[in-house]
Amino acid sequence: MKTATATDLRQHLFEYLDAAAKGETVVITHRRKEIARLVPAKAGNWRKNVRQQLRIAAKPHALSNPVADDFKDYI
Repeated sequence: MKTATATDLRQHLFEYLDAAAKGETVVITHRRKEIARLVPAKAGNWRKNVRQQLRIAAKPHALSNPVADDFKDYI
């Protein structure tokens, strides 16, 4: 775990971003007090999280049948 002052972070931001990208946590301090942490992003298969399975509730042949006019009283 690295520690950086707010001023040091501002001056060397890309070095600390590179460290976080490699898995290191950077503690940011201001007046010797911890104010924030720069933590590595979770690595993972984002495509797996985005993928959804299609689920059809109706039978395929029912999709070609006309819809009953159940809503004519509401129009």
